[in-house]
Amino acid sequence: MDRHYLSMPITRLAANLCAGVILLFCVVPPVSAEIYRYRDERGVWHFTNIKSDRRYKLYLGKPSGGKSGHTGKTDLDGLEEIIHLAARQFQVDSSLIKAIIKAETDFDHRAVSRKGAKGLMQLMPDTAREMGVKDPLDPEQNILGGTRYLSLLLKRFNDNKTLAIAAYNAGPEEVASRRAVPPFPETRKFVKNVMNYNREFRAASSTNPEVGRKRTF
Repeated sequence: MDRHYLSMPITRLAANLCAGVILLFCVVPPVSAEIYRYRDERGVWHFTNIKSDRRYKLYLGKPSGGKSGHTGKTDLDGLEEIIHLAARQFQVDSSLIKAIIKAETDFDHRAVSRKGAKGLMQLMPDTAREMGVKDPLDPEQNILGGTRYLSLLLKRFNDNKTLAIAAYNAGPEEVASRRAVPPFPETRKFVKNVMNYNREFRAASSTNPEVGRKRTF
């Protein structure tokens, strides 16, 4: 099959053209239903239906050979601005927000747990309501609500990240009553994973000054 490939700078006109191209893929499905993209150092987006190198990330469709149905995974590039908005608004390290999302759902904005937690940061129904989140499957609402909740946990536990992360998983009362990470295997694994991912995202941010900068379209 021929490769469908498109490169364009991000301008208002280009954004409209891009939307038309994506719509064309949706209305007239090609044999391969995936569209991949990456943004180069000049700010030019590249689109293709064949992942020719590791820079390309899935933008539309489901991974080849994957399970039936859309997984809902979202390209991190598409979430950067929301994450950094939440980080500034609630004074939480953006790397920690990403780490929570990675550990909770691996950036699957449609994730729903058996206990009823929903969205990127796995908000329980009561927590979502308390944080003012009307649609927990909406990435922006979920990240803002989840970050607000995380900021409250950090404040409650005096900026102790380990305890705040544990409380995010097990609940603040479980942590407060013990004044330590609860002895639950799931919680201990969650804390370990989040701390590891946090270090990785911080390292990536420090080596790439473009990471996290607000994009202008």
